Amino acid sequence: MKSQFRRGGGQKKSAGSDESVTEGGNDAKSDDPGRGGADIELAEEQSGIPKERSLVDVDYNRKKLYKKGINLMADQKLEDAVMTFEQALRIDPNSVETMLKLGYAKFHLDEHSEALAVYDKILDIDVTNPEAWNLKGLVHYEQKNYAKALDSVEKAIESDPTYGMAWYNKGCYLSLLNQVPESLEALKRSIEIDVKNARKSVRDKDFVNVRIEEGFKRIQEVVVLESIKQGYHTIGAIVWTTFLDKADAETALRKLLEKGLILQNEKREGLSRIPIYDLAPSVAEKIGKEKRGLFGITRRTLPQPIKNMKELIQAIRSAKETISEGDAEKSIAVFDKFTDPDKFGVQMIESFFDEHREIRLWKIRLKDRGDDYISENRQRMLDLFDNIEAALTKRIRRELA
Repeated sequence: MKSQFRRGGGQKKSAGSDESVTEGGNDAKSDDPGRGGADIELAEEQSGIPKERSLVDVDYNRKKLYKKGINLMADQKLEDAVMTFEQALRIDPNSVETMLKLGYAKFHLDEHSEALAVYDKILDIDVTNPEAWNLKGLVHYEQKNYAKALDSVEKAIESDPTYGMAWYNKGCYLSLLNQVPESLEALKRSIEIDVKNARKSVRDKDFVNVRIEEGFKRIQEVVVLESIKQGYHTIGAIVWTTFLDKADAETALRKLLEKGLILQNEKREGLSRIPIYDLAPSVAEKIGKEKRGLFGITRRTLPQPIKNMKELIQAIRSAKETISEGDAEKSIAVFDKFTDPDKFGVQMIESFFDEHREIRLWKIRLKDRGDDYISENRQRMLDLFDNIEAALTKRIRRELA
């Protein structure tokens, strides 16, 4: 249900600043060279980190090991991933993003007590970290301690009310505790944040207690509507893509027709006619729709404001790549997109005025000082673009919900 590697690390940044990393490293080397300096040198050697570069960016070694650990998790090499994350934590013991991944790897190794200890350490650093609370709840869920799981996920929601997966998990735990109306409300809230949670809930065994409820039937309608939007127009295709029973899919289609959200037509197939369904024009105009091309690949037609936000996000990701590479010339070229009125300049001024001004200043500094300016301000730049991307992502989800 909820055990997916991509959810392990979250989007929180390390709670430790660059200053704390530097202090931690110096203390380790001076107080205990056998555990501090030797461990860091071993970590550098095993990850192939050039020493001359590690001296420029005090967090470079940890980031390199962190990425290595992520790749090992993706390859299902969880024991190796744990070792790598632990090496990274010797460099920065307070790196929250590293601890999140370490805890998640231990969770998948069924080392539940150790995973909980890692999450508790994160919460000692930042008691409002929603990902740590959510993952702590997941451990309690696996231990079948649903009341504790619910308590943890509620703290995650208190910290971030827009955390869709936490709302979804809350719905699961409430269902398992047989609190049916509350479970449905939590599930509906998760779907408002991310409509993909509707389809996920249809076959989730944790919602078996609420499937007979009228509220869950409406969620099935959302799933069917989403399938039609993606370009699946016949009952067979809708059942295949939603995993609903045929009777449930037909009931949902009938309700959607009564509400005027979809239209029914017919097409000839041999000597018979089969019903086909499509979005009502007013609905299609509001939420956009997807058409399937060759090989069943969907091509979505999105409303223009959402297209603009998605294009801006792509430009932001390009900017973060050039900043991470430390390439001043490429960064200036990408930054031009955010200030040029014919590209994203107007959009940035309207929605991110202060950030627009900051980027203009960075362009001037980069032309004067080049790569050195990026080295000194890399994290600040990345944080700014991360914040813009997060804000845009929330807006897109709101528009599509």
